[in-house]
Amino acid sequence: MYLLLAGLLEIGWPVGLKWAQEPATRWQGIAVALVFMAASGFFLWLAQRHIPMGTAYAVWTGIGAAGTFLVGVLFFGDPSSVMRYIGVLLIVAGVATLKLAH
Repeated sequence: MYLLLAGLLEIGWPVGLKWAQEPATRWQGIAVALVFMAASGFFLWLAQRHIPMGTAYAVWTGIGAAGTFLVGVLFFGDPSSVMRYIGVLLIVAGVATLKLAH
């Protein structure tokens, strides 16, 4: 549970950095990024008490990468293509394999 929450919170800091690109929301975006970084890191720390470090880190970054990709496509107009979706599916498959091998 901690690891899933850490991964989901990992999505928030790239969103904050994206918001920080606009002068009108620069400081709010930086604040959002910092809060999500700290919260995500805290829950990753909690998860690592029970999950090997390498597995926890891979799952954490995988959730963050896949989630950030989806948020980018759905809310920020990031490009999407079949190949990009296949890439994300490969990330998810790799993360699932690591977790199942734990």
